[in-house]
Amino acid sequence: MPVALITHPDCFDHDPGPYHPESPARLRAVLAALELPEFQPLLREAAPEAPESALRGVHSDEYVDAMLALTPEPDERIHLDADTIASAGTLRAALRSAGGAMRGVDAVLEGWARCAFVATRPPGHHAEPARAMGFCLFGNAAIAANHARSHGLRRIAVVDFDVHHGNGTQAMFENDPDLFYASSHQFPCYPGTGRPDERGIAGNVVNAPLDPESGSAEFRAAWQTILIPALDAFAPELLIISAGFDAHKADPLAQIHVETDDFAWLTAALMDVADRHCGGRVVSLLEGGYDLDALAASAAAHVRTLMRI
Repeated sequence: MPVALITHPDCFDHDPGPYHPESPARLRAVLAALELPEFQPLLREAAPEAPESALRGVHSDEYVDAMLALTPEPDERIHLDADTIASAGTLRAALRSAGGAMRGVDAVLEGWARCAFVATRPPGHHAEPARAMGFCLFGNAAIAANHARSHGLRRIAVVDFDVHHGNGTQAMFENDPDLFYASSHQFPCYPGTGRPDERGIAGNVVNAPLDPESGSAEFRAAWQTILIPALDAFAPELLIISAGFDAHKADPLAQIHVETDDFAWLTAALMDVADRHCGGRVVSLLEGGYDLDALAASAAAHVRTLMRI
């Protein structure tokens, strides 16, 4: 069964400005890497726009109303927070990101793909129920998890290896014992959340903060000794990955020194968990990664592992 690659050209039209790290060039770099011959077996699918009802399933009505009313002029940019900037193409790109996450869930739960990689932008794991934050407008992983419930699933896990803690996903999950969130991330670092004592309503949140200047050994140990055992204990029916590649040693926005091979190693370990508990069903969503070469190489290693090449 193939691995689905879900993306859409509308995601290039979100333009937060020429010096902003979350640029269209990020997605171009990832998709260029996935054009190599070894990736030709990927099942390439267009990301639909998420319906309004899906947004309201995880965000407040007031917030969704405000986002849907965003209508910047062609040359205008609107600051939603200090780092999150909307252009004329932002809303449609954000709807494709959320809709792509839902399409990834459909792919694996309807059985026409074994795994899915959703290569869209803007990312989503910092978006909180009632505010945009950290380059993110909609909580793509939480929207995907909520959508999985429409397929009849109950216990859904999101694991997040972005170097920045996914405060938005945690906020959307922490009060539901049937949703599980696990994260490795640099601490202290933006957004300042993700301490080990943030445990959720039923121990369903597990954080493994990494000190600045940590490297491969610390990264792998966090997953081997803390996060994967907790994920195994939760035994999810679906595994969603918030795949941020900014823990790479070349990334400019943090100080963790992960190698490209570490992302392949972790992807394989997470696939083993999925094989044990949820029939191998994995939906991976692109989050951060701001050095273009490192992002492209790391995303390729991740997808190559999803494909079991």
